[in-house]
Amino acid sequence: MNYERTSNPVFRDKYFDVAVEDGCQMTVAGTVTKTSLLLMLTVLAAAFAWTRKYASFDDVLSKAVLFSMLAFGCSLFTCFKPLLAKYSAPLYAILEGLVLGSLSLIFEMKYHGVVIQAVALTFGVFSAMLFIYRTGLIKVNEKFAIGLFAATAGIAIVYIMSWLFSLFGGSGFKFLYGSSNFSIGFSVFVVIIAALNLVMDFDYIVKQSKAGVHKDMEWFASFGLMVTLIWLYMEILRLLVKLNERRR
Repeated sequence: MNYERTSNPVFRDKYFDVAVEDGCQMTVAGTVTKTSLLLMLTVLAAAFAWTRKYASFDDVLSKAVLFSMLAFGCSLFTCFKPLLAKYSAPLYAILEGLVLGSLSLIFEMKYHGVVIQAVALTFGVFSAMLFIYRTGLIKVNEKFAIGLFAATAGIAIVYIMSWLFSLFGGSGFKFLYGSSNFSIGFSVFVVIIAALNLVMDFDYIVKQSKAGVHKDMEWFASFGLMVTLIWLYMEILRLLVKLNERRR
């Protein structure tokens, strides 16, 4: 396995293998600018969904499910058509913003104050991981990449299996949703893995920029980073909900 690959399904070498002309190379600064734009679109869309008037709790939930399906479809399209990410990535950011705004409102209704805590912790973790990467406190090498990939894949398998069980009339894996010590410990583990994925994403973006891939891939790289950041926020929110439930 090439350690320059990450466990983020978006960041794959084949997606960045695009012919480049002089002066049209991807840069870290360009990727940062586009990530900031996508983040702004996500926040604005989330604020819109948050402040909407809903008929009922079920109305909020149905909207969240609809936006989730659209966002997933948009993400698949972006992965298959990376050079069109300049168009699909902003749409993905808006759709995910609507999802996050709707879901956050649902949790805020039951656990007042949990959303602002999740937002603050997400940006705090993001800043910490960026600092850790830039100072070299975590060495990104092959062993690190393999271990992180295995952990991320394992988490994905657990979530998928739980979802499949629920489709066939089961209750899924109860420890994913309860407030037991094991459930909270599992959520802490997932948050740590999501945070470490940010380090791998930073490293991959830097290496691809040095490799001189096409400048349009800045949008695709920004999209990939947003995927990890949104995952981190949702896992932190889930953890905080469990902790609040535990205190009741």
